[in-house]
Amino acid sequence: MNYTLDPHCQEIIRQYQERRPIFERMETLAYDKLRWTLRKQGIYVTSIEHRIKEEKSLAGKLELKGQKYKTLDDVTDILGLRIITFYTDDVDKVAAIVKRTFDIDWQQSVDKRKLHQFDSFGYNSLHYICRLPKSVVDDPDMPELNEFRFELQMRTALQHVWSTIEHDTGYKGVKIPREYQRQFSRLAGILELIDDEFSRLRTTLTDYRRQVQSLVTSGKLDEVSLEVDSFRSYLKLQPFRRLNQRIAAVNQAELYPASLLPYISVFEEFGFTTLGDIDKFIAENSEEAYQLALSQLAFTDLDILSENVGLENLCLVYALKNGGFLSVKRFYDTLYGQQKENEQMAHIIMEQAASLPFMKKS
Repeated sequence: MNYTLDPHCQEIIRQYQERRPIFERMETLAYDKLRWTLRKQGIYVTSIEHRIKEEKSLAGKLELKGQKYKTLDDVTDILGLRIITFYTDDVDKVAAIVKRTFDIDWQQSVDKRKLHQFDSFGYNSLHYICRLPKSVVDDPDMPELNEFRFELQMRTALQHVWSTIEHDTGYKGVKIPREYQRQFSRLAGILELIDDEFSRLRTTLTDYRRQVQSLVTSGKLDEVSLEVDSFRSYLKLQPFRRLNQRIAAVNQAELYPASLLPYISVFEEFGFTTLGDIDKFIAENSEEAYQLALSQLAFTDLDILSENVGLENLCLVYALKNGGFLSVKRFYDTLYGQQKENEQMAHIIMEQAASLPFMKKS
């Protein structure tokens, strides 16, 4: 291609053409190392983007400020990578990992999050200029792999949205009327606030989960609201294990795993609001639930049972005690959705339970 460049810049283009294979290998090494390291550390990100600057783009950059660069090595963004995180505090976690993974040129790196005045808003991103250390690659035939620098940007998804908007509207580097500048600043401030609030919400929810786990472990179940997270913590105590084992022993059956989370909607139908309500429900109905299960299994040779067998029979006993047939049908409707088979199953349960002691008392 022909560019309107002076000889100095044309030489940089020639160096780029000659050394592009080096950058291509650097791209693969840096990306693979980042992906592997982040996964190993348990850091989940929305994406890791990577690219090598196109020759046309480099020529455009040199046309604008070619005298700034003595050689190709001074152009630090020939290879560029970008890590996009969910939360603002994850940017700092990623940065800490990057520091241990690559060699950082601190003089050329910049934290654009710290460049704003307290009353201004705009582009936020953390930019590191990096080299591949010999711990990542050590190839005597291609020493430039450890010499050329590359740019690594770290930002949140919302910061990335702002950057894209800024670029697409042509706002960056263009003088626009004051009222539009104010509009951009307000929108940037809103995105920054949302970013901070998402991070704060995650911290709050994490603290709440820890508090719930502590209360569950301590046995203070009446203080724990019935929710998905709290029920998960409660299940770690294996509250239905003893009943399941008793029922399985009828036929020496094997128990296979099953999710009990769908039963939360049943508990809500029953009017339970705390884990304490479930604990009392188990204590008050376990013996009758075993009797009901025994009436179902005694005349079968089933040797595989789901781990929800205890809980299902507990729910059936509770429904039988608190409304009979209609309550049993409502239980099935809640658990499986309304269907014709639910009425048939409710009739079968009524027949199986008819001769049980707890039914005769009610």
